[in-house]
Amino acid sequence: MNRKSKIVLAVLLGNLFIAFLGIGLIIPVLPTIMNELNISGTVVGYLTAAFAFTQLIASPISGRFADKYGRKIMIILGLGTFAVSELLFAMGEAVEVLFISRILGGVSAAFIMPAVTAYIADITTSETRPKALGYMSAAISTGFIIGPGLGGFLAEIGTRVPFYSAAALGAVATILSIFFLKEPERVEQLEVFAQEASQSSLKKLFIPIFLVAFLIIFISSFGLAVVESFFSLYTDHKFGFTPGDIAVAITVSAIIGALSQILLFDRMTLWWGEINLIRLCLIIAAIFIIVLTQVSGFMMIVLIITICFVTFDLIRPAATSYLSKIAGNDQGFVGGMNSMFTSLANALGPILGGMLFDIDVDYPYYLAALFLAAAFAISLGWKKPIIDTREP
Repeated sequence: MNRKSKIVLAVLLGNLFIAFLGIGLIIPVLPTIMNELNISGTVVGYLTAAFAFTQLIASPISGRFADKYGRKIMIILGLGTFAVSELLFAMGEAVEVLFISRILGGVSAAFIMPAVTAYIADITTSETRPKALGYMSAAISTGFIIGPGLGGFLAEIGTRVPFYSAAALGAVATILSIFFLKEPERVEQLEVFAQEASQSSLKKLFIPIFLVAFLIIFISSFGLAVVESFFSLYTDHKFGFTPGDIAVAITVSAIIGALSQILLFDRMTLWWGEINLIRLCLIIAAIFIIVLTQVSGFMMIVLIITICFVTFDLIRPAATSYLSKIAGNDQGFVGGMNSMFTSLANALGPILGGMLFDIDVDYPYYLAALFLAAAFAISLGWKKPIIDTREP
C-alpha cells in the first residue's frame, strides 16, 4: 500500500474504532440507566435486540447503496447517524427515546460496516487485503475493549457523560471523513464466474461460494454471541467470579485476540489460506468451549476463554477476506450480507442462549460448541474457487 492509501486506511479504522467504542460505552452504564428510568432487564434485552434487528434489516440495503451511490456517502451518513443516536441516548428520559436511539444505532452500524469493508477492498490488492482486514477487525475489537472501561470512568463524572462523549466523537469522525475521505476508484474486477455476474443479489446469496461463507459467518458469530453474552453470568453462577475477575478475564482475552489479528492473521492466511484457517479455528473453538465447561480455577478459565476469543477473532477477518476476493464488483453486497448475518446471529444467540441458561448454565456453551462443530463439517466441503486476479 502507498502512503496515501495508508492514511485513508487509518481514517477508516479510526471511524470503526469510534463507532464500536460508542457501542461499548453503554455496557457499564446500563444498570444505572435501568435504576434511573425504572426499567426491567427484559426491556434492556429488547433495547439490545432493537439494535441488532435494525442492523439486520438495514445491512443488505446499505450494502447495495454502497455499490450504487458510493462508499464515502454511506460512511458519512453512518457516522452522522451514530452521533445522533448517542446524543438521543444521552438526553433520553423516556424508554421510547432510548428505543429510537438504539434503532438509529443499528442503522448507523449497517451503513458503516459494509461501506468500510468495500472501501478497504477498493484500496488494497489481493496481497495486502488480508492484513488490512485484520487491522479492521482489530479496530472493532479494540473499540469493544476500551469502550466499557472508558464508559465506567466517564460515568463517574455523570451517568450521561459517556454518551455525550460518544456523540462528540461521532461528530468529529463525520467531519474528518468529509474532508479526508475521497470516493475510491473502483477497479473493474473480474467476477468468479461470468454467469454469476448477472445474478440478482438474492440469487447470488445461494451460490455455494457465497452461501458457505455467509453460513460460516453466521454460525461463528452465533457462537461468539453466546459465549460473550453469558460469560459473566456463567462464571458468576458456576465459579463465583467477582466483577473484577470477569473484567480481567475479558480484557486479557480481548487484548490477545486483537494482537493476534494484527500480528498473526496476515501470516496465517499466507501460510494456509482463508478456508483452512477458518476450518482450524472452528474445530479449536468447538473443542475448547466444551473444555471450558469442564475446568475450574481462574487462570485456567482465562487461558481457555482467551483461546476461544482468539479463534473467533481470526475467523471473522478470514471470512471477510475470502468474500472480498470473490465479490468482484459487488463488494458492497458482500459487506452488507456479512453485516446482516452477523446481526442475525447477535440477535438470536443471546435469546436461545438465555432460554438454555435458565435450564442449566452449561447448556448455552454446549449449543455454541454444537453449532461450531456443524460449521466445521460444512467447511470440509468448501472448495476454493479459481479466481482470475489479473488487473484489467
